[in-house]
Amino acid sequence: MSDGVDGSLLLDAVAVESWATMADVVIVGFGMAGACAAIEARATGASVIVIERTSGCTGSTSAAAGHFYLGGGTAVQKACGFEDTAEEMARYLEAVALDPDYEKIRFYADGSVAHFDWLEAQGVPFDRSYYPQKNVVQPGRECLIWTGNEQVWPYREKARPAPRGHKVAFDGEEGGGALALRILSERAEVAGVEIMADMKVEALVQDGGRIVGVRVRRFGETNYVRATKAVVLAAGGFGQNPDMVAQHVPILKSAYVQGSPHDDGLGIRMGEAAGGVAIHMDEPFLTSPFYPPEDLLKGILVNRDGRRFVAEDSYHSRSGIFSARQPDGIVYLIADAAIFAYPHFASLTNQSLIDGFETIAEMEAGLKLPEGSLQATMAAYNAHAANGEDPAFHKYSKWLKPLTEAPYAAFDLSFGRAVYTGFTLGGLKVSASGEVLNEVGGAVRGLYAAGACASNIAQDSNGYASGTCLGEASFFGRRAGRHAATLT
Repeated sequence: MSDGVDGSLLLDAVAVESWATMADVVIVGFGMAGACAAIEARATGASVIVIERTSGCTGSTSAAAGHFYLGGGTAVQKACGFEDTAEEMARYLEAVALDPDYEKIRFYADGSVAHFDWLEAQGVPFDRSYYPQKNVVQPGRECLIWTGNEQVWPYREKARPAPRGHKVAFDGEEGGGALALRILSERAEVAGVEIMADMKVEALVQDGGRIVGVRVRRFGETNYVRATKAVVLAAGGFGQNPDMVAQHVPILKSAYVQGSPHDDGLGIRMGEAAGGVAIHMDEPFLTSPFYPPEDLLKGILVNRDGRRFVAEDSYHSRSGIFSARQPDGIVYLIADAAIFAYPHFASLTNQSLIDGFETIAEMEAGLKLPEGSLQATMAAYNAHAANGEDPAFHKYSKWLKPLTEAPYAAFDLSFGRAVYTGFTLGGLKVSASGEVLNEVGGAVRGLYAAGACASNIAQDSNGYASGTCLGEASFFGRRAGRHAATLT
């Protein structure tokens, strides 16, 4: 896999005849991570150039609803009457992480309140309001929402639950991310950051093992940009690179992949060419949400064997990845007449209503499940739910109800039939300060990474929460920008 004129992603400085321009810090990408890195680097007094492949304010951030996963006692949490501490936030993130990086988690949790205040100081708006329903995203301007598995077993026993999804004040389900990015981009420009738009970074330039710049191409013209201190990669994920998806996360080949057309993994591949290593590349975010309405959480999900496999009150990416990994991907949502409703996103996700059935035995036969399997599952579930219990998966009592009112309905959530949406989560291994790390844990001198091309808090679909990507991109983007600006 190659890019650029000669196919190389790493060049030696001796091949550079002249530098078109230079700055202390050169940032590749002007999304959430790049914008925050630029603001912070500039705040140290460093000169900053941001190189952006598009005309600006695009990428995955612009398509996001605008959640930031923040806690520890933010002004919004306090205004809405929720107690939270950095310690409890860290405990939760450690509990859900696939491979917890305790140092990063502690930095993120301890700095969460100050980071929220920083975002507001830049002009990003957040209302002091709470959205109490179980939903994928608030339909209006409401700010605070439960976006993870804080109330889901076993995590609710490992850390005191608190809602930490902070949505940018924006009317509608989409647009908050674009608003936040526009505001932060403008702040960067006002601070004196030079923006080089409509320009593709093709390769890194090294000198004696240190990254000292990049090769760029714009409208067929090749030039070189010098970084006297460091280069920060903030170039997005790899979901739009079919070869990388097939190699690392083939499950996404059967899903609709979100992200910018330029999420081609180039930032990750350049980092690897410079000696960095990529981690968690085989872990996607994957979802096909069956709620709202929230009453459908009182239903059960069963596989081809007629068995439950996950707590239905899980955050939708947790239930989504569990569903996609069931035998043959076959999954059905079972509801009774008391809770029946069409999933809010059914028209987008093709979660079709298979049929209605007067008895569980008829449903079992209609779905071609093993004889007696669904009947046994429902009998056990109903008996325990009548007592407010779920010993198999410990679904929260709020969502427990015996499913006994005929007729019964089955929706098809099978992977490959229903539409699943996803994006990549793997990226370059970086330190808590954003330094790209090599195989032995040493820093690649002069090279940093943040956002979707780096691996930080978001590691897999099971532990994901809405707002983690924007939260970590902005937080660790700032750290990378600040550290890069002070590199000697």
